[in-house]
Amino acid sequence: MSDTKTKVQKSEAEWRKELTPMQYAVLRENATERPFSGEYEHEQRKGTYTCAGCGQTLFESDAKFDSGCGWPSFTKPIANVRELRDTSHGMIRTEVRSAHGDSHLGHVFDDGPADRGGLRYCINSASLRFVPREEMEAAGYGAYLDQVEDVR
Repeated sequence: MSDTKTKVQKSEAEWRKELTPMQYAVLRENATERPFSGEYEHEQRKGTYTCAGCGQTLFESDAKFDSGCGWPSFTKPIANVRELRDTSHGMIRTEVRSAHGDSHLGHVFDDGPADRGGLRYCINSASLRFVPREEMEAAGYGAYLDQVEDVR
């Protein structure tokens, strides 16, 4: 687990060696995986979502909801994200990046559930690693257990 405040410093060769081709394309080249193709779109278990590149905790399962957009959607990050203006593809959007790995995660929109803050963090599955609640302590994410609903 890499849950520190230090920026991750890796060469592009190191990133390529550690990531799958899809993860590299999304995290390092700002690509977007095809809708409805991601591993975590329908994930329902309790746990935490971390950055696939740097290991930082990003989202908790309690913030996940089904937006029908084709990518995992969350109402809010737990921490460790940066939001930047994105004017690519002829649109004005807000890009979401991991704060410590400076990796592309997805985008945030203002069409989320109003009763949960109104935001929709639309995140590529390839940018995430899911750690189930029962494995969080062993994986080094025990400090976040209190933020994940206990479903036992």
